[in-house]
Amino acid sequence: MEALLALEDGTWFRGIAAGAEGEACGEVVFNTSMTGYQEVLTDPSYAGQIVTMTCPEIGNYGVSPHDVESRAPQVAGFIIRDASPVASNWRAESTLHEYLVANRIVAIADIDTRALTRRLRSGGVMRGVIATGDGLDAGALVARAHAIPPMEGSDLVSGVTSDAVFDWPPEDPGEFGVPPERRARRRLKIAAYDFGMKWNILRRLSAHGCDVRVYPATTPASDLLATSPDGIFLSNGPGDPAPLTYAIANAETLVASNVPVFGICLGHQVLGLAMGGKTFKLKFGHRGANHPVKQLETGKIEITSQNHGFAVDPKSLPDDVEVTHVNLYDGTVEGLRHRSHPVFCVQYHPEASPGPHDADYLFDDFLELIERG
Repeated sequence: MEALLALEDGTWFRGIAAGAEGEACGEVVFNTSMTGYQEVLTDPSYAGQIVTMTCPEIGNYGVSPHDVESRAPQVAGFIIRDASPVASNWRAESTLHEYLVANRIVAIADIDTRALTRRLRSGGVMRGVIATGDGLDAGALVARAHAIPPMEGSDLVSGVTSDAVFDWPPEDPGEFGVPPERRARRRLKIAAYDFGMKWNILRRLSAHGCDVRVYPATTPASDLLATSPDGIFLSNGPGDPAPLTYAIANAETLVASNVPVFGICLGHQVLGLAMGGKTFKLKFGHRGANHPVKQLETGKIEITSQNHGFAVDPKSLPDDVEVTHVNLYDGTVEGLRHRSHPVFCVQYHPEASPGPHDADYLFDDFLELIERG
């Protein structure tokens, strides 16, 4: 079946349908990961976005229920160059095409993803539409792309956060990923805000010796603090942090509480705003598993997994907030630490999935921050 991708700047690409029939609308972005397409599909940080995979062949190792990062795929749509028709992997239980159809994800294949990515890098991410069927009108789809609400100013967290409080079950430290180098001296009680949390964050916290209770994004900070947690975690999530006034107000309360706080990705941006900074939208964001980050204190370089379209403005930060990590591609802020409160955060994903394990030490730092206090 024919499919068409149209961008708001008037560019359009003709290809073939690679998933469910229908139409998908969202912000078109690109991810440079070589593997991990199922983790990308199920990452809630991609809510409202149509994801382009720059790796030319996608789907060759199929789909496994053990590789999901949330309850279901979260992307608005999916774009690939070559869709593998077979799944060559003993763990696979279905092909990528079957998975996309079963989960009603509209996808397009057989287009020049290199040309698309170059356009997004040059012009910035754009709103776009994927449609399937016969007799598609490119001009009408371009006009439809123009009508999509912009990412800026939209609260996308409310659509992906959990409906109720839940506890993550303890897991074998070596069952998922590498065994941690350090475990807590006792089981620690962690309260975690779910802004669109990936499950591997919960797996890694559990593997490091933590019992995690997860709270919906709008839960008052007083509810978390009333449980006397050893530490508080702010998760990743989609979209613009600025309109999340409830999350920012809660983070301000948490910073002042002197309970150790660790945030990543959107949680990092929310903490940056709560500590007095400002955020801005990146031209095309950071999405992939190969982003180099420099730790300023040691000079150490980490290769990191990232997925975000906004960043904290370093010039807006007050004197009591220190920049700890920077991105070596564009110099943007990748880590912050409060000088007088036990609060730190990073822009990238230390739990990876997909990606390298270079940043897993940050969970160790969280444990040390708690146990020092």
